[in-house]
Amino acid sequence: MVSVSDEPVAVPPPSRSGIEKRGIERVPDDERHGRPRHLGFLWTGVVLNVQVVVYGALLVSFGLNWWQCLLAIVLGNLTWLVTGVASLAGPAAGTTTFAVSRAAFGHHGNRPIALFNWTMQVGYEVLDLVLMALAATALLDLAGVHVNGPGKAALVLALAVVQSVLPLIGHAAITRALHLLVVPFAALFCVLAWLTAGRLDHAATAPAGWVAFLGGVALTASGSGLGWTANAPDYSRYLPKDTSKRGIVAAVTLGGAVPQMLLMVVGACAALVVPAANDPVSGLPNAYPLWFAVPYLVFVIAQMTALNAIDLYSSGVTLQALGVPIGRWQAVVLDGVICAAIGLAVVYSGDFNTVLSDFLLFMIIWFAPWAAIFVTDLVLRRARYDSADLHGGRPWNRHGILAQLGGMAAAALWINTSVYVGPLAKAAGGLDLSVPAGLLVGGGLYLLLARTSVRAATEGTTA
Repeated sequence: MVSVSDEPVAVPPPSRSGIEKRGIERVPDDERHGRPRHLGFLWTGVVLNVQVVVYGALLVSFGLNWWQCLLAIVLGNLTWLVTGVASLAGPAAGTTTFAVSRAAFGHHGNRPIALFNWTMQVGYEVLDLVLMALAATALLDLAGVHVNGPGKAALVLALAVVQSVLPLIGHAAITRALHLLVVPFAALFCVLAWLTAGRLDHAATAPAGWVAFLGGVALTASGSGLGWTANAPDYSRYLPKDTSKRGIVAAVTLGGAVPQMLLMVVGACAALVVPAANDPVSGLPNAYPLWFAVPYLVFVIAQMTALNAIDLYSSGVTLQALGVPIGRWQAVVLDGVICAAIGLAVVYSGDFNTVLSDFLLFMIIWFAPWAAIFVTDLVLRRARYDSADLHGGRPWNRHGILAQLGGMAAAALWINTSVYVGPLAKAAGGLDLSVPAGLLVGGGLYLLLARTSVRAATEGTTA
């Protein structure tokens, strides 16, 4: 089992079994490889999935018309720039996101933040597993096999095992699988766009108000770059330390934002043409020919399997950053069990869309300020990290903790969900400004509090 002590540990390369042994330990320079474009293709493979189409369709359920959907998609996906900048920490520090996050919060102060991230990653895993189960059930229904009760539970458990294979093997297997799936996934969505384009009437829906529009922007940001920021250094850490910073930011931003915007536009168009299309399994496929619906459902299962590999891998190393004495592959197994248990509950609840939208919005409360603090800290220290400090430095950094608490309070005051509306959002008629409030207050407070100390601490540190 890999050591998860606070000291940097040299970990051997994968064993003959092919399973990656490294957890949060620093990746040695001689094991770094790849170029920015490889990282960009990784994120393209991540976002080419049906869940992104659903995000676009959900905008229509908010009451947005075509032009409002388009603007919300563009604005929300600008947050991929945050993901690109956060990715610079990977090659610079050679370790995972929430090991690097210790620089801003301290070794112990980082633990609650890591716990928030672990919860978020498990939440995404559950949502993806539910989509896989619904798609498999729909396929069986088309074949005349109706699954319910114990059969549905067995299906969820089987899919939970399948989705754990790639993250168990490790980073290299995930990257290879995502690269291989880019072309067939892109072809599928081109067909979906072609089937939808001729049926769209841009002027058919009246525009929604500002409240609905800003809620749509918040949901888009949460489901796009901002939501993936917490995963970014987990994968960029395998790039050589001297990799072009501009190249990394550009590759991640374009590799994630461009395909995600296109897919969300397809989802919005599909929902405008067929209102039931915001149901990715029974609604959208039933609105299109059978020759498209069957491969579509097959691809849903494959896509969600690959997508969950990213979340399961990141949640596993986040558990290690929390200080849980467990190896990376054991962490994946533990997360898989938890994911299966919660996934069963969601499948039987029968209210997937409400669970999805509320989950995406509530996550903003912690990760919007955290992302701003993480990036601000990275810029202040010019991506210079002391490996010994990350694996056993000061226990608390009050500047990061105070900034996080302030940012979370600001986001909570401005959030608007189906189960909770912040007091400022309520006073403003339901206006959701949780994303800008969390980003500006969290990042702004950290800049004011930590600017002098961070720069002083990094004087003389080599890049």
